[in-house]
Amino acid sequence: MTQIRTLSPVSIPYRILQRSGSIAFALIFVLSGQGGALPELPVIGVVDSTFIGAIAVAIVLIFVGYETAYVRRFQYKLTTDSLDIDSGVLSRRNREIPLRRIQNVDISRNIIQRGLNIAVVSFETAGGESTEATLRFVSAEEAKRLQREVGRRKHDKSDTRTSETVDSSEDDQTGNKDETSGGSPDRTVNELFVLDDGELALVGFFSIDLRVPGLLVAGLSTLGPILTGLVPAASPLRSLLTVIGGPSVLTGGVNALLGLLPVLIGVVVLSWLVGAASAVTSYYGFRLTETRGELRYERGLFQRYDGSIPFEKIQTLTVEDDPLKRYFGYATLYVETAGYAPGQSGSGGRGSEVAVPLAQRDRIDELIKRIEPVDTIELRRPPKRARRRYLVRAGLIVGAVIIGLYTISTVMSITFPWWVAIGLLPVGGIIAIALWRHRGHWISEDYFVTRNGVFTRETRIVPLYRIQTVIDTRTVFQRRLGLATIIADTAGSRSLGGSDAQAVDISAQRATTLRTELETRLQRAIHVRKDRLGSMSTTGVSSSKSSSDTVANNKDTIVTTESDNDGSKSQVTDTDDNSTTHDNDQPADNHNHNDNYGGDDDGTEETRRSENETNDISNPESGSTEESE
Repeated sequence: MTQIRTLSPVSIPYRILQRSGSIAFALIFVLSGQGGALPELPVIGVVDSTFIGAIAVAIVLIFVGYETAYVRRFQYKLTTDSLDIDSGVLSRRNREIPLRRIQNVDISRNIIQRGLNIAVVSFETAGGESTEATLRFVSAEEAKRLQREVGRRKHDKSDTRTSETVDSSEDDQTGNKDETSGGSPDRTVNELFVLDDGELALVGFFSIDLRVPGLLVAGLSTLGPILTGLVPAASPLRSLLTVIGGPSVLTGGVNALLGLLPVLIGVVVLSWLVGAASAVTSYYGFRLTETRGELRYERGLFQRYDGSIPFEKIQTLTVEDDPLKRYFGYATLYVETAGYAPGQSGSGGRGSEVAVPLAQRDRIDELIKRIEPVDTIELRRPPKRARRRYLVRAGLIVGAVIIGLYTISTVMSITFPWWVAIGLLPVGGIIAIALWRHRGHWISEDYFVTRNGVFTRETRIVPLYRIQTVIDTRTVFQRRLGLATIIADTAGSRSLGGSDAQAVDISAQRATTLRTELETRLQRAIHVRKDRLGSMSTTGVSSSKSSSDTVANNKDTIVTTESDNDGSKSQVTDTDDNSTTHDNDQPADNHNHNDNYGGDDDGTEETRRSENETNDISNPESGSTEESE
């Protein structure tokens, strides 16, 4: 029988202490606003301290009574297929959340909560912009039980769908234990990744908080006039405050700018220290494990997170690096799920959870293969005319900067070395070429992979059966050069912010071919998975990874394709058209793969890659070839 449970009794005093601070602050503010005199009310008149004390006691009693009633009347129960929550004091609210919709179960505990042995449990669902349900607060043991039981029951439901009969001994082990005993423990827990102290130090080393300069500028903009009079005239900070207050520092020419250099260096160092401290405290004790159809992670020093990521809810894998990480051979792996990101509720999270904060590239590749069996990848660069486009765009940007600085120097009669900006031209050219080199895409029978970015480069791996919409977009400037962008939209929460997998600035001919291939191979991948599950159901065989990768979310899948050229949208239908056409895209990386896309800008056939020209996904710089226009 399903047992109805309530919040932990310890949560009553903790919730009272949490909210008492705001009430105390309000009373102090009211009293301090009277200049030390007793307040005067419109009807009652001047009130004495006894009356104020009585009001304070009444407020406290009402507050304590409300929090006690809220905790006592908060009830929940975990059934075989749903989580039922009944809450509210004056207005009751009943919620029934199907277990199949729950994407992540996240446990968070700060230092005080760990001392009191209580925790916050958050349930994230698909498509939610915030946490679907939160239990504040339950015991740490109950939190782990809920996390374990939700994963187990969802897994058992998956087993039921893929097999008509379940072995009786298996049922005795996982399905018939009383809930009051805390549920059955996980049968197997495989440790995938542990962040050691050295790697944790590197996480801090590679981190910088870019919000610090903005906060400093905002603060100095407000307090600058006040602080200017307090800072000695010879201090470099005085020059910085003058810059915030107006353009007078420009009249000092190069000497004034050199005086700002120590301040700018200090801002960079402060940003790095803040970013390093934030990263170290966030990923302290990071541990990633695999158990019955899901990933589980633990991380955090002051705020400890313990969350789960079901395999069947994973939408996209993202490998992220920057020039510094690439130089030392490191990268970060993110796992994106459908729905809100675990552990990032209300914090402006990126919509995905870190699977590996920082690791060598070979370890990243090994973990990717454990999550999704994608092996060798052959990324194809955009055609060379896209590179020319980037060079022209960089030149226009630098030219605009030069003209703007020259105009300021001439019109405002300010002695300023505007010509220094000419040195940005080669820098812009280098960035433009790097942007072209780092872009690429690849499609196989099961995956669509894209790579974009220079300073923050992202390689996104999307299983084809997760794609919901294929978008073909072509701007005015792209159409002039015969270029296009193909976007593969998924149900991942990052997709809401436009962070989909994108094959940017590929040739228009290649875009048409890629769009057709995505549609065709998507349907093929879905049918293969359905046939595989049907075979499993016939033989009565179920495995952890196979059952967790069910196509429950892809039943009767209707995938739409869009085009920004004519505004058309069409549904994808089954097709046997496997033909491909040659285009002028350039292979950025050489890997062992049977697909032979070909062609240069003149339509000539691409030469076949040698079988020994292989390369790793996270180190795609070597082995690239170029095509002539």
